[in-house]
Amino acid sequence: MSQELRANFKVVKNAINHKEVPKRILHTGAGMPAVGLGTFGSDRFTNEEIADAVLGAISVGYRHIDCASVYMNEPEIGKSLGIAIQGGVPREELWITSKVWNDMHGQGDVLLSCAQTLKDLRLDYLDLYLLHWPFPNYHAPGCDGDSRNPDSKPFSKEEFMATWRQMERLLEMGLVKHIGTSNMTIPKFKEVWDDMIIKPAVNEMELHPHFQQQELYDYCVSKNIQPVGFCPIGSPTRPDRDKTENDTVDIEDPAVLKAAKRLNVHPAVVCVKWGVQRGQIPIPFSVKENEYRSNLEASIKDPLTDEEMEELSKIDKNCRLIKGQVFLWEGADSWEDLWDLDGEITE
Repeated sequence: MSQELRANFKVVKNAINHKEVPKRILHTGAGMPAVGLGTFGSDRFTNEEIADAVLGAISVGYRHIDCASVYMNEPEIGKSLGIAIQGGVPREELWITSKVWNDMHGQGDVLLSCAQTLKDLRLDYLDLYLLHWPFPNYHAPGCDGDSRNPDSKPFSKEEFMATWRQMERLLEMGLVKHIGTSNMTIPKFKEVWDDMIIKPAVNEMELHPHFQQQELYDYCVSKNIQPVGFCPIGSPTRPDRDKTENDTVDIEDPAVLKAAKRLNVHPAVVCVKWGVQRGQIPIPFSVKENEYRSNLEASIKDPLTDEEMEELSKIDKNCRLIKGQVFLWEGADSWEDLWDLDGEITE
C-alpha cells in the first residue's frame, strides 16, 4: 500500500455521493449498493495494488467491496478497510462480501474460514458471505487450466446441504448479515431449494452483454435472489488459463461501441451501465482510479436509452468466459458438465 494513501486517507472532495448510488433491496429489506469493486486481481496485479485500489475506491465513493479468501489478498484489503473506517467512513456504510473456498466445506470448516476472513479483513461481521462454488472440488491457486484434482467429484446434494447448514449457522451467530450462493445452476437450485431453511439472498454469476444467462437470471429473480454479476465487462484481465480462441469481446461489439460513442465513454462503462439498468449488481475490477471512478459513475449519470438497452439485449453470444474446467472430475466430458446445460445435474 502506498505510504501517501495510508497516511492521508480521506473521502475526496469530488467523491461520488454514495447515497446517490442505487441500492438493490434484498429479501431481508437491506439495501445492497448496485455497483461493487471486485478484488480478484488474477495473476496480473499484486495484493498491494489491489489493496490500494480498495482504499482509493472508498475514497471516491465506493461502499461495496467484493472479496474472497481464495484471492489471497484479504489481509492487505483488511488494512485498507481499517484505514478507511479509522479515517471516518462508518462501518455500517460499507457492504463487504467474502466467500468460502472449496477446500473449506467440511464439518466446522465454514466457521473456521469465516473466522479467518473476519480476522484478515479486520471486521466483526460480513454483510454477505457466499458459497463460492457449489461443490468442494479444489485446485491449487494459479494452477494450469489443464490441471485436474483426482479427488474432485460431481455435485452432491448431501455435501452441499451440510455446507449450507454451516452457512445458516453463521447467520444465526451474527457473524454474517446475509448468505448467498455463487456459480449455481437452475437444476442445482431445484435440488436443494426445499431443504434450505434460510434462502440465499444473492447468487453471484457471470453476467455481461455477451453472456446474459437470461433463464438463470429470471429464475433468480423469481425466487427473490438478487443476481450479482462478475466479469461485467468481459474480464479482459482474466487469467490466460481461462481464455480460449472462441471467446468474444464485449467491449468490441458494435452495439456497445455505438452507445459508448454517443455517451463519449469507454465501452466498458456501457457494459456496467447495462448491468445496473438491467437490475443486476456488477462488480467490475480495476486498479486505475479513472476506471473505477467511471464504473461507479455509470450507475448515477447518463443512462442508456430504452432503444440501446433493447439493442444490447440482442447481442448475447452465450460466451461463458469462466468455464471452471479445473474443477472437473474423473469421467467428466468437458467443462460444460459443470453447468448442467441439458437441464439435469451432470454426474
